[in-house]
Amino acid sequence: MRKTTNVSARAELVAEAKSLGIDLSEVFEEALENAVAAARRKCWIAENRQAFGDYDRFVEAHGNFNAGRRLF
Repeated sequence: MRKTTNVSARAELVAEAKSLGIDLSEVFEEALENAVAAARRKCWIAENRQAFGDYDRFVEAHGNFNAGRRLF
């Protein structure tokens, strides 16, 4: 499902993009998807920051689960 949305951009940039056959809706949607994914990653990292620290401290104290079994 698509939703009509108003966005603002520099007029000369829009004109050049259209003259080059660039689909503004496609570019906007792809950029928005990337921005949403980046924001989700940032939130996930913030929400799990304590767990990362806990894991790092565990590994520091007890070693990695397969540290003695590696062949390299």
